[in-house]
Amino acid sequence: MSGDLLARRSEYWRERLARRGRRAELAHTLTVEGRLRRVVGLTLEAEGCEAALGSRCLVDSADGDQLDTEVVGFADERLLLMPVGEMHGVLPNARVRPCAHAGGLPVGQGLLGRVVGADGLPLDGMGPLDTDEQASLKAEPINPMERKPIDTRLDTGVRAINALLTVGRGQRLGLFAGSGVGKSTLLGMMTKYTDADVVVVGLIGERGREVKEFVEHTLGVEGRRRAVIVAAPADAPPLKRLRGAQYATAIAEWFRDRGLRVLLLMDSLTRYAQAQREIALAIGEPPATKGYPPSVFAMLPALVERAGNDAEGRGSITAFYTVLTEGDDYRHDPIADAARAILDGHIVLSRDLAEAGHYPAIDIEASISRVMPAVVRREHLRSAQRFRQIYSAYRQQRDLIAVGAYQKGSDPQVDHAITMWPRLRAFLQQEVDEPVTLVQGIEALCALTGEGEA
Repeated sequence: MSGDLLARRSEYWRERLARRGRRAELAHTLTVEGRLRRVVGLTLEAEGCEAALGSRCLVDSADGDQLDTEVVGFADERLLLMPVGEMHGVLPNARVRPCAHAGGLPVGQGLLGRVVGADGLPLDGMGPLDTDEQASLKAEPINPMERKPIDTRLDTGVRAINALLTVGRGQRLGLFAGSGVGKSTLLGMMTKYTDADVVVVGLIGERGREVKEFVEHTLGVEGRRRAVIVAAPADAPPLKRLRGAQYATAIAEWFRDRGLRVLLLMDSLTRYAQAQREIALAIGEPPATKGYPPSVFAMLPALVERAGNDAEGRGSITAFYTVLTEGDDYRHDPIADAARAILDGHIVLSRDLAEAGHYPAIDIEASISRVMPAVVRREHLRSAQRFRQIYSAYRQQRDLIAVGAYQKGSDPQVDHAITMWPRLRAFLQQEVDEPVTLVQGIEALCALTGEGEA
């Protein structure tokens, strides 16, 4: 054996032993207790202990309980901690004890039909969870070259989506809407009627009243049987809201890894971004775009990219993320703009349509499914394009038509659109309790446009 080879092997083992020593030293420091020195807003500053970014620390409180916190940053020799729960009872110089392992949250078949919080505890009063497995909130990303392409249509039970915005299995779409335009009702329809094995619903940052209404009225008994609901209401601390979205995604990943077709509904991606903004601003990160720090725009794709098809092509996560738009202006909202860039399409709900009693209030002109051309037949795509042309021709001349200023015969395409308009509106509307299958929607579209069967 040459001297160079012996030297390289000796160096390798010296480095390996040194790494083992550093890991042992780190494990020892994780058990060192510290003291709470300052509380600034939502942030606690601890001194005298060391812990890794993202790890947990327990802070003693006045009532003898312990406050669960997470390390979100550093300031010189101090740890910046963000509480998972309420900070009531925290005292100056309270003892801070790092935890060597963050631990996981429960996953498994026993979650079906249950409502759980962001900490994995049941909220539905139906007893403890029947699960033995746990999963981390953050998973390793799938190699993009190994991920199965999207090549299969998904039936959502909504005619306008099935026919004009066809969804592919494993696709990730945004549902852009203001408040009070039927967003939750549309999610409830997709929860009950979508062709999926499991439905995971993440209610993040919504009003607490809406959680019970969604579970009992919108979702219903039938929809709840195959669903898992993760709730982190608006009054929950920002870290809990952040974990709620990650926990819902981890549950969806667990079912996907077992070869199941999962539908993930996240309401809403905006509240997730706002929770991260609260945390980032609390630890001193400067705002960049309309008050949102750069870390927000880094965490959005990290969450969204976890959905989609798996590497083996057996399981899939088709995800819908609602995006709340301020003042119904989704074009200038930074979160909406970032979401459009990282998602595979977007469905826009219009307030004007909702106020006119048009349900679902989908703005077909502003909505798009980027994978639709890859998963539908040519005849179907041609029919959808023809529908949009007729619809847009009427909308462009709507004001003139409404006041009687349009002269019949000025434009043959507009004349045809005026004749077709009642049928177009009827096609886009649908009752909540009347699902329309994918095949039915496509046949109705082809019959309406006269483009032949798809």
